Amino acid sequence: MPRTDYNTLIRFNMKALKKVVANIDGADVLLVELCADNGTKVSLTNIGATITSIIVPDKDGKLGEVVLGFDDPMMYLDKKYLDCGYFFGATVGRYANRIGKGHFTIDNKSYQLEINNGPNHLHGGTGSFNTKLWNASTFESNDRAGVSMSYVSPNMENGYPGQLSVTVVFTLSNDGSLSISYQAKTDKKTIINLTNHSYFNLGGTGDILDTKVKMKASRYTPKDDTNIPTGEVESVEGTALDFLVPHTIGARIMQYEDGYDHNLVIDGVSGELRLAATAVDERSGRQLDFLTTEPGFQFYTAYYLGGEFKRGDLEAKRFAAFCFEAQHYPDSPNKKAFPSVLLSPGETYSQTTVYKFSIAK
Repeated sequence: MPRTDYNTLIRFNMKALKKVVANIDGADVLLVELCADNGTKVSLTNIGATITSIIVPDKDGKLGEVVLGFDDPMMYLDKKYLDCGYFFGATVGRYANRIGKGHFTIDNKSYQLEINNGPNHLHGGTGSFNTKLWNASTFESNDRAGVSMSYVSPNMENGYPGQLSVTVVFTLSNDGSLSISYQAKTDKKTIINLTNHSYFNLGGTGDILDTKVKMKASRYTPKDDTNIPTGEVESVEGTALDFLVPHTIGARIMQYEDGYDHNLVIDGVSGELRLAATAVDERSGRQLDFLTTEPGFQFYTAYYLGGEFKRGDLEAKRFAAFCFEAQHYPDSPNKKAFPSVLLSPGETYSQTTVYKFSIAK
């Protein structure tokens, strides 16, 4: 895929739309900017339906970057970046997180996926949703602005059965909420588990060890030494995953050799939009409330980032950011007791995730 000079691609706010388009092999590469009245700006590209930037005010009204990523959308197709497997801000699919040994069955038929993470399959495999050029259209109203992105994944792409039609809608509201709504349909039984893989640093610099987190998650799924769940669901009580009472990420992180990279089970009713976690950076005063309809989320503290990339004061290195990845549980296709990830013809997969930014009180 040849490179194309990068310019200002699309500028979007609540009242105006301006676009300048770059091109790859006849297809448009877009950068969309969603702007709220308080200065909050969310930038996205249709490469991977990816959040490239989130700029929000701090307690003094100063605007700052709070996610890892690139200003140039073409970097999301850079080989060095893709080989790292970081997925900055990407829409991950067809199956976010891991599937044990890359194997699953549907109606007694076996499917084998790429092994790309130790002995397992991770995030849909090489050349998955984060590398695709999605169709995109913008919309606006008095109190919100957004972009709808869609992609049709062919039958057996990356080893997954069924032609899967996916739409992801990103909506920024004037209250500082970024809503991500997903829908998908298939023409053949398949499995699906979509998420957004944004890496947050609410302080905009340094590490996230002093970030204070509270979770509405009293259970988690224990895992083996290859990060595949054992199939059990246990209480967080007595573990370093107990964030029911808020404390800093760094307080107990070293109880795990690789930091936090765990699936939490969200309290409440799965399928209902509910608060899953809150993070606060006391230096900047920024607060992030994370809500989702999904049954769980992956809490990841960027242990495997190697410092290869930097934007402004944010360097993509170990413990530089955290992820709240809304999801069904890892290896659900092979764990009958876990919530099902099967999607059949005539059904619609749907989920909603909200990242709400504010100033902590």
